[in-house]
Amino acid sequence: MSEQIAARASHPHQPGWFDLVSVMIESMLDNAGEEAEGFLQGVGASLATRYPLAEARTVQDLEREMNLQLARFNWGFVQLQPQQNAILLQHHALPQGDIHVAAERWQLALSAVLAGLYAQWLQAQGGSAAVPVTLEKNDGGTLHYRYQ
Repeated sequence: MSEQIAARASHPHQPGWFDLVSVMIESMLDNAGEEAEGFLQGVGASLATRYPLAEARTVQDLEREMNLQLARFNWGFVQLQPQQNAILLQHHALPQGDIHVAAERWQLALSAVLAGLYAQWLQAQGGSAAVPVTLEKNDGGTLHYRYQ
């Protein structure tokens, strides 16, 4: 029981809301299988539309604007690394799930939401809808994406 209390104390959300999201994600992963990833990416894109970024003139501006919105959600932060023909995105401090959803499944779900969120934000800043944001690596503490 103390694990449940500790897990809930780490999430400063109104009681019931985190449980609802957790149950919905677990059910979606159980029932939709591979289709869940696309759906969750769409959820991320919808969130990006609801919470648009201010116009960014530089990569630093873009990173700052993304982090302002991520802080609003208490979802960690992103670091952008421009490459010659790509942008690498490293998402740190991913919110933890609860004891009812395995950490791997929780990270899988949130990584899809974040891929949709980042893709939509980049598209709204002038990026192409044809350029995907793909998860390259999940090292447990950081999600590594590539926009290329």
